[in-house]
Amino acid sequence: MSLSRRSFLTATAAIPAWAAAAPAGESPTPARKPLKLGISSYSYWHFRTEKFPIETVIEKACEYGVEGVDILHRQMAGEDTAYLNRLKKHAFIHGVDLICLSIHQNFVSPQPEIRQKNISHTLHCIELAYQLGIPCIRLNSGRWGTIESFDELMARRGEEPPLEGYTEDDAFGWCIESIEKCLPKAEECGVVLALENHWGLTRNPEGVLRIVNAIDSPWLGVLMDTGNFLEDPYPQLEKMAPKTVFVQAKTYFGGGEWYTLDLDYARIAQILAGVHYKGYISLEFEGKEDAETAVPKSLDLLRKAFGA
Repeated sequence: MSLSRRSFLTATAAIPAWAAAAPAGESPTPARKPLKLGISSYSYWHFRTEKFPIETVIEKACEYGVEGVDILHRQMAGEDTAYLNRLKKHAFIHGVDLICLSIHQNFVSPQPEIRQKNISHTLHCIELAYQLGIPCIRLNSGRWGTIESFDELMARRGEEPPLEGYTEDDAFGWCIESIEKCLPKAEECGVVLALENHWGLTRNPEGVLRIVNAIDSPWLGVLMDTGNFLEDPYPQLEKMAPKTVFVQAKTYFGGGEWYTLDLDYARIAQILAGVHYKGYISLEFEGKEDAETAVPKSLDLLRKAFGA
């Protein structure tokens, strides 16, 4: 069957960025399996007063043909066994995987008892993930807390001064020691710890990799949040890509809750393809548009870029 030029162009236009053919004269690379998509439950909540039910997020994922749901721990309605089992069953009967438990902690404190409280919280959440059948949890390093206003923190690009009498080296030491204390439980439960490029110590790729490389454990990797580098994100994402085990992909339809980035997901797809990333791409919609319309648009954007 012959193929007209117009038909050929139409067909090839649908090929995602990561699946481009090899240049002439080079051996073709094996076809890559399309990456799987997830939806973060945060996409429907944004820390508003009334929590959006995780069960409904699971139903939305099923409706949109999305393979997984990334649960924000603070959005859960409880932690009792009955609730956890209901979530697990609900996901199963809807054909949706529970893929990540995104939790909060702060290891940046000179007080050992505060660091231990956050270690205990992390160990508890590892066990929650295990009960839910979730293979990954999101970690934060934490931050000094010397800037209280989030707007001011953003104006300073996530950077804040240390507490008086302490240094960033102190903070990195506390964080590394704290995460190391969580790793035996992570290995026991089969739950990968994924350190996010967030504010504080992990506001840049050098901070993320300083922690991950110092610990050097197969149970600790990087969670790449595409929206947490406010300037020139692509070289920074590229630095983290080889250690990335999970991706949270930000979109901002209607303008961002705190800021808006115009992210080139075709370029990000190429960065991840360059390191043979095979994991999930989890949507984190953080715009002001109604999630009912913005989430489907966001998923279309990610599907075009990643071929999911």
